[in-house]
Amino acid sequence: MIRPATTHDLPALRDIERAAGAPFAEVGMTAVADDEPPALDMLREFQRAGRAWVWGDDTDHPIGYLIVGVVDGVAHIDQVSVRPDYAGQRIGKRLIDQAVRWAETEAMVAITLTTFTEVAWNGPYYERLGFRYLLVHEETPGLRALRAAERAHGLDRWPRACMRAELAAWSMDRPERGCVENGL
Repeated sequence: MIRPATTHDLPALRDIERAAGAPFAEVGMTAVADDEPPALDMLREFQRAGRAWVWGDDTDHPIGYLIVGVVDGVAHIDQVSVRPDYAGQRIGKRLIDQAVRWAETEAMVAITLTTFTEVAWNGPYYERLGFRYLLVHEETPGLRALRAAERAHGLDRWPRACMRAELAAWSMDRPERGCVENGL
């Protein structure tokens, strides 16, 4: 069900992002819930670079997506989102596994992301998958620049951090617990 995103899929990715943002309002993070999804031009850049994947439903309509960048020589999950009505089906985990497979083909050693540390379907979820929180002194220049941009965007109203997983230790079969609650 995972496939590369097409140009035709890009508007649906924005819809997925809006739907996936709704649970943030339920935990008092309305600014995150109301944040505008990535622009079509930005999504198109990831798609053309071969770093955007979708999970399709039974009719192949996208219900989840992941886009990956490269930050300081390692894969970086820019966004992974799944429609909340498909929560608990391990779609987010499978999309992340796809990013790991891509990173391995590119001879990268790790994958990183930035996330909210106290939102169940963010930091705690990624930690269960095998990511670890980076200490500030472990952040690379590119990650520090991403965090600065997030602060400028107002995302530090809630605790955030960088996380990293070493690809050599990654398991495609790693079971995550609590996937129903975390929406991925």
